[in-house]
Amino acid sequence: MTKLPLENLTVLDLTRVRAGPTCVRQFADWGANCIKIEAPGDADPRGHDPKARIAPDFWNLHRNKRSITLNLKKPEAKEIFFKLVEQADIIVENYRPGVKHRLGIDYDACAAVNPRIIYGSISGFGQSGPYAERPGVDQIAQGMGGLMSITGEPGRGPLRVGVPITDLTAGMYCAMGILIALHEREQTGKGRWVHSSLLEAEIAMLDYQVTRWTITQEVPPQAGNNHPKSCPVGLFPTKDSHVNISGGGDYMFKRLADALDAPQLLDDPKMDSKANRLANRDYTNEQVGKVTSNWTTDDIVETLNGVGVPCGPVYTIDKMLEDPQVQHVGMTWPCDHPEKGAVSVNGNPINLDGVPKGVRNVTPDLGDYNDELLNSLGYDAETVEKYRAEGVI
Repeated sequence: MTKLPLENLTVLDLTRVRAGPTCVRQFADWGANCIKIEAPGDADPRGHDPKARIAPDFWNLHRNKRSITLNLKKPEAKEIFFKLVEQADIIVENYRPGVKHRLGIDYDACAAVNPRIIYGSISGFGQSGPYAERPGVDQIAQGMGGLMSITGEPGRGPLRVGVPITDLTAGMYCAMGILIALHEREQTGKGRWVHSSLLEAEIAMLDYQVTRWTITQEVPPQAGNNHPKSCPVGLFPTKDSHVNISGGGDYMFKRLADALDAPQLLDDPKMDSKANRLANRDYTNEQVGKVTSNWTTDDIVETLNGVGVPCGPVYTIDKMLEDPQVQHVGMTWPCDHPEKGAVSVNGNPINLDGVPKGVRNVTPDLGDYNDELLNSLGYDAETVEKYRAEGVI
């Protein structure tokens, strides 16, 4: 069996909801020994409701992990935790910043036990500052990070993006930071505290929209389906649906007009240059839409791609998964579900040549690996049962 690239790493997963689990999943998918540490009570209903654990969201987030329950408010559980820390490479948590300090499991406490530990933290707004202790969720970070102000159609008010983008990006940025710290550890032998936040991740993902203000003092507006600096780029009607087209440059626009047998697009002075098309965006989109409305989506996609004009359909999720290219790249991973039987989860978009991808272990039940992990730490069966009865695990 092919060795996975992160098999030599042990990750202690203290995370919940989405940003933290997204970070840990990057390591779990590539073979890391990921131990999900959960409270034995009902502190996180998503984790303790049996139905929630096998729902699509939780099932997708927590694959390829093992679960142990620890009540970290009890000294016996804290002792178990620090024994795990001694053997671990990485810890990831996404509590509010003060929680880890109150529990006594912050970076300094863990580094005192294992100086090589890499400690990853994700918060709503940062580990310090005036908003540090505020609760942070994706909806709030999308708004405060500026994303909602540039999303949606002009004049219709701010709009939330259709996925929890700040959770996902904060998780991935934190994973990237941890990998940087791991590389540094190879040279120094010492670990480091790595942290990011939903707010910081969102601002970073705005990319050039931020520098439109910081460099030229231009506040980016909502543009809907339009590209802010190129036209025609956007969504256009077809006989049977819609199609996305990117034909903004002069050469690309000529290709588009020729391929769709629409010379009138080239003859119109309002559309005879990139600058004029941008200045007359609504008019240009209307004229292009009149042309595309005479074509089916499949025909226009084939025709424009055939002449090098970027073009594609707009899928619902089910239709997207039926697309032959999506099936070819293998973005869904099969696994067995306790109620549904054979299902699949959303895969990892990274490809390492010669390295297999997929679900090795389905999402564990709460505390599934308590006995196995505690036995490996030297606790006998009698002690494990005692701790279970006392609510330590």
